[in-house]
Amino acid sequence: MKEMSLARQVEFVFRQLENELTGACAGTVLLQVRNNVIGKFGVKHHPITLKDNEVQAEQVGLTRDQVVSFRGLAIEALKLKRSWTHGEILYDFSVKPNRKGWSASVLYESNYNMSNWNSSMSTFNNRKNVMDYSS
Repeated sequence: MKEMSLARQVEFVFRQLENELTGACAGTVLLQVRNNVIGKFGVKHHPITLKDNEVQAEQVGLTRDQVVSFRGLAIEALKLKRSWTHGEILYDFSVKPNRKGWSASVLYESNYNMSNWNSSMSTFNNRKNVMDYSS
């Protein structure tokens, strides 16, 4: 997947998860990203609901057309991603059975590793008037 853009990778992931997303009422699509390459992906979803203190199985979930729209939204949302290359992307979704609609949101989490910045930190620490808080 290294030769593929992140958008193409997201499209691939959503195609792989299409059967799992179809019929799901609510949940999160999780993508773990390293060097702009998706390593792990999957779906966390809510298979039951509680109504009048009784556990019920999922009612009406995403349709195939809604999954296709969700995939388009996920790809389009990548335009809002900043310059980070490591982290997670979480796409939350929920079906509104009473209104026959659905909603989705995106959460980006960037991850950085201080060990990658050792050379930058040594230059920073050699400046005058910079306190050394290391123990």
